Amino acid sequence: MIIANTVKDVRDVVKEWKRNGLTVGLVPTMGALHEGHASLVTAAAAGCDRVVASVFVNPTQFGEGEDLDSYPRDFERDCGILEERGCHMVFHPSVEEMYPEGYATYVNLESEMTKQLCGKSRPGHFRGVCSVVSKLFNIVDPDRAYFGEKDAQQLAVIKRMVKDMNFDIEIVGCPTVREDDGLAKSSRNSYLNERERAAATVLYRSMERAKAMTKEGVSDASQLLEAMRDVVSSEPLARIDYIEAVDGETLMPKEKLAAGDLVAMAVYIGSTRLIDNFTVGA
Repeated sequence: MIIANTVKDVRDVVKEWKRNGLTVGLVPTMGALHEGHASLVTAAAAGCDRVVASVFVNPTQFGEGEDLDSYPRDFERDCGILEERGCHMVFHPSVEEMYPEGYATYVNLESEMTKQLCGKSRPGHFRGVCSVVSKLFNIVDPDRAYFGEKDAQQLAVIKRMVKDMNFDIEIVGCPTVREDDGLAKSSRNSYLNERERAAATVLYRSMERAKAMTKEGVSDASQLLEAMRDVVSSEPLARIDYIEAVDGETLMPKEKLAAGDLVAMAVYIGSTRLIDNFTVGA
């Protein structure tokens, strides 16, 4: 597996691959890899001849007071996971390589999409996401890029950006990978102590309650959301950031839910903010 630290190194390798007619898949990550990331690499290896994964903790998507400095980093472990799952090259740039002195260009989706859900409490977050992902697209020139459905808003925003900016890239969403008790795999799970880890299952339990209601024919969003809030509020360590029902593509609020719509949540367990979601009818 190649470890590339510069834009030039990545481009030189990818150009050679493409000269040989090989397809390229990209898996963008911030490292601290878990089974969810690994599943993206597996999907990319199954769908493409060559796989590039980026490991870069992107500072432009962190807001003031967020966990940029404490975000978990273990590059050697990440490389082991990536190589085991069939990754051919890791792009591990420095901040200076991605944002050199004088850097001043950003990609901003000027849509209500980025003001919903996580965008409400994390202003500027999706500007950072769109900027770094568009840079990765330009650097790697992939045929397909793979993202987890756990970050449903991010996935929807990137699909919109790709459409608007005419990127010739297929965006592939991959299912959320969960622990045995339902907790979605996340790099931030490592912040949880034993008591908080047990409490964190309340997110999944609230979604299971809502899913059961939809199967019984309930489509009223307020009813579903109230039931989820009741479950989450029963856990003393949980504090709700949001629990909302939105259109699966536009992310705008919905009052009556139909197949393909999204129920998404962000909940603090102690000081750790966790996100999760489910798609109605999936």
